[in-house]
Amino acid sequence: MRGHHPLGVLRIASLSNRNWHLALGLALALAVSLSALAQDSPHRGRKYKAPPPVSHVEVNVVRASNGKPVTDASVIFHPIIRGKDRGNMELKTDSDGKALIDVIETGSTIRLQVIAPDFQTFGQDYKIDKASMAFTIKLNKPGQQYTIYGNDAAKDASKDASKPSPKAPNQ
Repeated sequence: MRGHHPLGVLRIASLSNRNWHLALGLALALAVSLSALAQDSPHRGRKYKAPPPVSHVEVNVVRASNGKPVTDASVIFHPIIRGKDRGNMELKTDSDGKALIDVIETGSTIRLQVIAPDFQTFGQDYKIDKASMAFTIKLNKPGQQYTIYGNDAAKDASKDASKPSPKAPNQ
């Protein structure tokens, strides 16, 4: 029972073991060469796209009054794409008041926001157009609250509250 296999698979009798290995080797060589040709083909699927160049951005946060560094200030980078905010990346300043980031795409626009306790919040848009950029942000102490009534209206309201109300005549 040379041509019959116990599991029902027929053995090809016309090819000897040596010829079988030769045919298998040729098929493998053909597959490898076709694979190499397919890699040079312009239509092979997803293309590798190199990441865009990025800029080194350094933000130095200091007090406007004396120029001393502000530690633990939140420095928030908002990338602006076609006029829309696309998320954010937040860093904290170190003991020298510096925050460094190396993932901002060169040529992009960012909205830089700095938040620190006991200081006014800072925000401004910047165009990142160089390989390395540095910004110094001077934070001010909080100012007086603004009101839509103006200072004169607030004073008039406090004067009216201190005046005694006219009494109705007794009947």
